[in-house]
Amino acid sequence: MKAISYTRYGGPEVLEYGEVRDPRVGPDSVLVKVRAAAVNPVDWKCREGYLDALIEPVFPVVTGWDVSGVVVRPGAAVTEFAVGDEVIGYVRTDVLSHGTFAQYVAAPVRTLARKPRNLSHEEAAGLPLTGLTAYQVLVKTLGVERGETVLVHAAAGGVGSIAVQLGRHLGARVIGTASERNHDYVRGLGGEPVTYGEGLGERVRGLAPEGVDAVFDTVGGETLRVSADLLAPEGRLASIADPDVVDHGGRYCFVRPDAQDLLRLTELAERGVVGVHVSETFPLERAADAYRSNEEGRTRGKIVVTVNWEEG
Repeated sequence: MKAISYTRYGGPEVLEYGEVRDPRVGPDSVLVKVRAAAVNPVDWKCREGYLDALIEPVFPVVTGWDVSGVVVRPGAAVTEFAVGDEVIGYVRTDVLSHGTFAQYVAAPVRTLARKPRNLSHEEAAGLPLTGLTAYQVLVKTLGVERGETVLVHAAAGGVGSIAVQLGRHLGARVIGTASERNHDYVRGLGGEPVTYGEGLGERVRGLAPEGVDAVFDTVGGETLRVSADLLAPEGRLASIADPDVVDHGGRYCFVRPDAQDLLRLTELAERGVVGVHVSETFPLERAADAYRSNEEGRTRGKIVVTVNWEEG
């Protein structure tokens, strides 16, 4: 099958488009015909070796964790899905090897849920990792409740945009940091935009003089330190970007595959509670360009790679 893979750590230049061996389908997995796969910052961080201490690579590594596609063969023990089912998945396993930037991926059923019927494959591919991250942080870690005020960083990005929508659904007031060019976009999601950078603390205090009840940090560093000072008494802090959050009394979160959480996101998408904005699409053979675009750090919503089966 055709795939995007790499045989050593490095920049986008190490990515190769070509033939790799077909995936084996284990008893608890299904073979998914990939229609679209979303780009995530963690993908290129893996490719550059930043997660080497956490996840062992088995080269060649097919990149990518997010997928939207169609089941073509269930494993021997699988009863959850049948041939022809449209599914989405956050296909992360315990080794870095068989990813989603390929014509096919063998996905454990614990990583999958049915695809939202109202989303295209391109939109649906952008939901799993970002949606699970936002859901698990807001609901399970921060425990956001109706009437609270939540600060979401990088609110126009993949995770941030879903977090704004979920926060509003939970009944919270959501303040979201973003560049000025993205303020209208954040407003459209239901958030109150505030420009990031120098003076952020004062700007947030202008909107929430008594502090915020919860902060969802996706940036780390100085942004994290400023955020800790913006908490109201008993306020909660979580970060997906900086483990030093524990030094500020908060929690560091790493998203995990969860079929029930993913199904909940599918249901929310079908109700119109959350949507995915796709800013750019690239064909599979141009995945390196998709990563270059993502690494610039100015993406609104998601960048998605597609597999064109009409061309064989």
